[in-house]
Amino acid sequence: MRPLSTIPPEVLRSLRGVLFDLDDTALSHGVLTREAYDAIWSMHDAGLVLVAVTGRPSGWGEVIARQWPVDGAVTENGAVHVVRHGVGVDVHETGTPEQLAERKERLRALVESVARAVPRARLADDSYARRSDVAWDIGERDALDGASIAALEREVMSAGARTTRSSVHLHASYESDDKATGAVRFLREQLGEDPGRALGRYAFIGDSGNDAPCFSAFRVTFGVANVRAHLPRLPVPPRWVASRERGAGFAEIARVLVAARG
Repeated sequence: MRPLSTIPPEVLRSLRGVLFDLDDTALSHGVLTREAYDAIWSMHDAGLVLVAVTGRPSGWGEVIARQWPVDGAVTENGAVHVVRHGVGVDVHETGTPEQLAERKERLRALVESVARAVPRARLADDSYARRSDVAWDIGERDALDGASIAALEREVMSAGARTTRSSVHLHASYESDDKATGAVRFLREQLGEDPGRALGRYAFIGDSGNDAPCFSAFRVTFGVANVRAHLPRLPVPPRWVASRERGAGFAEIARVLVAARG
């Protein structure tokens, strides 16, 4: 990882847009600070396409797409897309109604099996707003110990689900998308981008394990300073890193992006 000052200006000027994580990236301990929100508006005013890419639920994405200066949100680690449409939003899931119902039933059964096997694990308090996955709180309101997290991961994988870990939640899903494939699909389906070109035309900003697919896929990637705590779970680290953590680091990166556009 290199400091922001080493980025070639021509790389920044070539960008069409920015994809960014929420928890502990744009948000600071769950709070959208004034500095971070100003940074989002500054990038928007500079003409950058903006898409939130998060493990948070589609219910959050509906609020973000309505109220923030973004072009949409890729939620639930890539599975559900939310796009502003006039004064409202459209929500896009993959699969037939029958397939979606089957996945929901499998998730319900998984929640029950985890409750029996790892009674210490508690569902995240945003679970009611989810469509395609389920999340357990491991570090937001409930600091789950390492042994319990490992047992939770084993139970999820034994049920044939895919597990993803953020800085605050452990997710389980029967969907095939991760953050990178979900983001590229959003750029193709909603914004008409060529998938191959999009990997070089869009930057990604993140901080933790579930951002690993985007750090690997996109050519211009940034981490806020607290990404260093998650490096053991990142096969490929971000290429450049901010000096500050969370929302302050996000704002630091935004200033560099905006300055390069004159």
